[in-house]
Amino acid sequence: MFFKNYRIVIFIVALFVVALIMLSYHVKYDGGTGFVKKLVLQAAAPLQAALSSTVRTIGDSWTRYVYLVDLQEENAALKRSIHDINAELVLYKEGYLEALRLRQHLALQDEYDHQMIAARVIGRQQAAISKTILINKGSLHGLKTGMPVLTPPGLIGRLTDVSWNSSRVLLLTDESSNVDVVLQRTRVQGILKGAGPRGCTIKYVSKMQDVKEGDIVVSSGTSNVFPKGLLIGVVNSVDRRDVGLFIKIRVTPFVDLSKLEEALVLITQAPGHPQEKQKETK
Repeated sequence: MFFKNYRIVIFIVALFVVALIMLSYHVKYDGGTGFVKKLVLQAAAPLQAALSSTVRTIGDSWTRYVYLVDLQEENAALKRSIHDINAELVLYKEGYLEALRLRQHLALQDEYDHQMIAARVIGRQQAAISKTILINKGSLHGLKTGMPVLTPPGLIGRLTDVSWNSSRVLLLTDESSNVDVVLQRTRVQGILKGAGPRGCTIKYVSKMQDVKEGDIVVSSGTSNVFPKGLLIGVVNSVDRRDVGLFIKIRVTPFVDLSKLEEALVLITQAPGHPQEKQKETK
């Protein structure tokens, strides 16, 4: 069965072997150019060319295979190197952004004559109504309930719960938050109340008062909690159509409260401040 299936191949191989034998014989014993020698050369030439081509093709294929294997390993090494470089770039960028934020915090400390404690945000509660964050400083660091909390460019809330090494901050947008405020342009006063995802609103401002979109809102300083002049937000809408006595005023806080990472807790007025000197004199 084997010889039947491959008889053509066997015949060609046998013919090639016979041709080689005859060629070797005539090369050794026949120095001339006889008919048989020419015939053998003529028959062997195509077979020799086919064999050489096959050997060359196999050699080229093997060379390409080895090259592709080396290239694949090199590509894998380059990819690992690129991933390592990208990871380092991410770390450097994160450090650079943190340095920028800390520079802004230092600028804020220089702007206000108060002692401040820097803290890092370690948790947050952003429910539909409750808007609070948790910071990594507490009573061991001098913090007390009610202290204002800031981050550039202004006020974000106040401390409501203080433990030894952590504290909870009630954000401006929490619906239980209330801050005495004043419009910077017209000095109109009101109460800033948290409105959850809608930001904040200002209550108890008469329709007779001059209020416009874009007005800057700052703390009024009329309470003992927040010092006067802390930046809070900007008026984004004024609605006078309600039948009541007061305007509906919407306020957008200056600080994006959903992206807080660091905060400053305002402790006391710095030593040497005019008000401190007045107290000492009294």
